[in-house]
Amino acid sequence: MSTPDSPGDPGPDDADSDRLARAFLTRVLEPGDETGGRWIREHGARTVARRLRSGKEPLPGVSTRRWAGLRARAARADPAHDLTLADTAGVRFVIPGDTEWPGPLDDLGDTRPTGLWIRGRPSLRMWALRSVALVGARACTDYGAHMAATLAAGLAERGWVVVSGGAYGIDGAAHRGALAAGGATTAVLACGVDRPYPAGHTQLINRIAEQGLVVGELPPGDHPTQSRFIQRNRVIAALTAGTVVIEAAHRSGSLVTARAAQRLGRHTMGVPGPATSALSAGVHELLRGEAVLVTDAAEIVELVGAMGELAPERHGPVLPRDLLAPGARRVLAALPARRPAALPEIAREGGTSEDDALARLYELGALGYVERHDDGWKLTRQAMVTLRTGPNPG
Repeated sequence: MSTPDSPGDPGPDDADSDRLARAFLTRVLEPGDETGGRWIREHGARTVARRLRSGKEPLPGVSTRRWAGLRARAARADPAHDLTLADTAGVRFVIPGDTEWPGPLDDLGDTRPTGLWIRGRPSLRMWALRSVALVGARACTDYGAHMAATLAAGLAERGWVVVSGGAYGIDGAAHRGALAAGGATTAVLACGVDRPYPAGHTQLINRIAEQGLVVGELPPGDHPTQSRFIQRNRVIAALTAGTVVIEAAHRSGSLVTARAAQRLGRHTMGVPGPATSALSAGVHELLRGEAVLVTDAAEIVELVGAMGELAPERHGPVLPRDLLAPGARRVLAALPARRPAALPEIAREGGTSEDDALARLYELGALGYVERHDDGWKLTRQAMVTLRTGPNPG
């Protein structure tokens, strides 16, 4: 006979009972299990947990073999122990309906996480309101690492939370860039949050937990798998206002994050790389579609931020001749590069009268652009240098 403490059975506090049931389900169901999500939506977490425990009433939509596999997991699950371990490790378990639950995750529908295990003091719900994902290749180039760190630092300085997956390469560079700027960052892991992965990032992930947040769907001690990495990416996409991809080959997992962001209606951005780089080929493919090209934090914030958070207008350097009046510029352009010219020729080429051309020539002479030469006018050495450093008209 089941007791009030059994997962799925309402006890004195329904909220605690639901939390226990969902903790149990994170041990039994894989992240992103759409069938399991539908069960929870239709029957409630406690009922699903009870039926998995008892096995007397198989739930619809799975084969006999898969039901047996879920039942085997259910037999070994001990949610009360998991919650105790989590509490000892400074980890809390947040479920839908909690004040800290981020509403954007509900956009995932039946693939929404059953619950989230969280290390760190800040509120995930509050941080999700102003967060951007930076993702990309694990085996990144120095250029990719530099761009990730620079963009992360720029976003952090503007008050945005940088979200990534804690992996080697772009992920690590993004986390470090945000931390170096004294900003906020969140690592979404594909394993238990008490078990940093990869092992080489243990110090980094522990630092993120101290200064930011470490988040995962899997209970304490659980290990990562290839499919869990892929499913983790949907959480990164849903949790943020937009996803920026920095270096990604055609089969990169970071493209999964970008496509999930597109499906969810989030902004999708890419940082271009060399046209010959295989590591940027996936990014370039995104940019040929609906993704937006970005090169700095200001351009990212212009897309994901509030109205009026505009990136500065881009333009080349202001040259001295740019400050001339239009008429003077036309007369200056009318002078031949290598020889003196007579006033009638200059007026004709400049499209003006001789009187106006003469007035402009005296003005240009005072500014050091032209000088008299016998009966004509010619460019000075200063003007020759200035014209050579300008844009190539060809």
